[in-house]
Amino acid sequence: MYTVIGATGNTGRVVAEELLVAGLPVRVVGRSDERLAPFVEKGAEAMVGDVSDAGFVARACDGVGAVYSLIPIAYNANLREWQGKVGKALAKGIRESGAPYVVNLSSVGAQHHQGTGPIVGLREQEDRLNELSEVDVLHLRPASFMENLYMSLDGIRSMGVLAMPMPADVPIAMIATRDIGVEAARRMTALDFDGHHTRELLGPRDYTMTEVAAIVGAAIGKPDLPYVQVPPEAAAEAFAGMGMHAETIPTLLEMYRGYADEHIVPQEPRSAANTTPTTLEEFADQLAAAYHAQGA
Repeated sequence: MYTVIGATGNTGRVVAEELLVAGLPVRVVGRSDERLAPFVEKGAEAMVGDVSDAGFVARACDGVGAVYSLIPIAYNANLREWQGKVGKALAKGIRESGAPYVVNLSSVGAQHHQGTGPIVGLREQEDRLNELSEVDVLHLRPASFMENLYMSLDGIRSMGVLAMPMPADVPIAMIATRDIGVEAARRMTALDFDGHHTRELLGPRDYTMTEVAAIVGAAIGKPDLPYVQVPPEAAAEAFAGMGMHAETIPTLLEMYRGYADEHIVPQEPRSAANTTPTTLEEFADQLAAAYHAQGA
C-alpha cells in the first residue's frame, strides 16, 4: 500500500494516478470525499481528514510501504504558521505509523534556512523528517512551478501585460508539476534510496521572464505580449486583492526577492537525472486553453 498525501493537488494527483495505472494499492488522503471520489472509482482507498492532526496522519500512513508527503499550500492563512503546524503533525504521524519510506516535496532553495519566504518552511520540514532515523527519506526539490503562471492570466486579460515582481532578465528554472508527480511515483515504486537524500528537479531549462512572456503570448495569440516587473508595493496590493493573508504577503515577496537576487538557485549541476521533459512551450498550450475558456 502507498499513501499519497495531498492527492487532489497538482503533484499528488499525478502520483496517485501513476501508482494506480501501475496496478498498485493506493490510499489517497485529502479534505473532501467528493474530490477523492475519482481515485476511489479507479480502485484507491480514500481517507478524508486534517493533515494538521498527527493522529489522522498516523492512521493514514499505517501499514504502508511508502508515503508521498507534502505541506498543502494555504494562502488564506498565515502561511509560515500553517507550515509549522502541518509539518510537525506530518513528521509525528509518519513516525508513529512506522512507514519505512517517504518521498517529500520540498523546493529548490531549501538549502537555505532564511531569505526564501515559504521555502524556509520546506527546509524546516526537511529537517523534521531527517530526524526520523528509522525512515528512509528522499526530498524532491523542484524548480518554480509553471502552474504559477495561471495566476497571471487575469492580469494579461485586464492589462495586456505579463506582470510579476521579478526582474525581466534573471533566468530561473521552471518545471511542470506533472513531471514532479511522475518522478515521485517512480521513486516510490523503485525505493532506490536509503538514509536521507535530496534530488533537485529543474525542468527542461532556465527561462527569463522576457522569454516567458514571449512563449505565453505566442500561445494565447498575443505574440507581442510584454513583460512588466511589478514593484513590491503593487504586488502586495494585488496579493491582498486575491484574498491572501496579511502575514503571508511579505513571505511571498521575500521569495520573489530571493529569486531576483539569485539566492534561490539550484545546487546540482543540470543533468539527465534532474532535467524533466515538459517545456514551457508545451505547457503554454494548457495556459492558452484556460485563458480562452475564461472568455478572453
